[in-house]
Amino acid sequence: MEIATVRIRSLGELIDRVTPDEPDPVTGRRRDSGVYRGAGDSRWPMLTSLDRLGGVNPPHTKCDLEEHVLRNFIRYSRPYVSSDMRNDWELLATAQHHGVPTRLLDWTYSPFVAAHFATLGRRDAEGEGRPDRVADREARDHGARSAPDAAPDATAQGEEPAWRGTERVIWRLDWQRVHRAFDFPELAMLAEDLDGLRGGTGFTPWALMARARDIAPFACLFEPPTLDARIAAQSAVFTLCSDTSRAFDRFLDAHGLADALTRFVIPGEDVARVRDQLDLVTIDERRLFPDLDGVATRLRRYYS
Repeated sequence: MEIATVRIRSLGELIDRVTPDEPDPVTGRRRDSGVYRGAGDSRWPMLTSLDRLGGVNPPHTKCDLEEHVLRNFIRYSRPYVSSDMRNDWELLATAQHHGVPTRLLDWTYSPFVAAHFATLGRRDAEGEGRPDRVADREARDHGARSAPDAAPDATAQGEEPAWRGTERVIWRLDWQRVHRAFDFPELAMLAEDLDGLRGGTGFTPWALMARARDIAPFACLFEPPTLDARIAAQSAVFTLCSDTSRAFDRFLDAHGLADALTRFVIPGEDVARVRDQLDLVTIDERRLFPDLDGVATRLRRYYS
């Protein structure tokens, strides 16, 4: 089964597409239960930061370093990390949140937040080639990176940069469909739930890393604790997958779950309009990164 693809040209179209036709029989509300992820190029596969460690041509070349990376995060993060974490799944979420390469993949409950990440310009998403905390965070949060065949930016010559014609994508995941397929409850997992994910107790990130080949394949939705204001502002969640050898969309396809994904593609010529509409409804860096860096990044992009 192929992944459904829908072309949208405005935020209004996006909302119309994701709003259920009929109210929920229990709540009486038309509320979508999916999660969303924005990407700056519709051709990109869903690669985690761990998949991209070491490059993307090919990806997955350093996934066997996962345990070493997390151990060193534990070693050096102690002065800055809260001591009241419930378990090591919260530690993994904290590492992901701060940019450490992990097997977690970022999603959001908000289609507008995903559209924000999808419609950033290449310079906005990658910090114009210089260190920038918010740009770096935005790029890693939703997988922004240069397409392998992207043309150089032509703005220095006064021309329109080639990436502005690039189709963007907003992915929607029916995570409840995924949970049913792997015999999980139709509830997003908390860190405490992951402890007993494979029966009993004591299922940890370390156990997953050590026994990945022996564990039955699975994927699930993981709701992190509100580590800071950014988690809440972005309605952020993660997917956790047992497989680090292929992109998440290809993992789902291999398990007959391609129908759990929908691709909302924004044609290149409509990206600027959707971006302006997001600014009109105040979906921008100042709201999604509620600190001084977010304010500065929003002003730089808005007045560019």
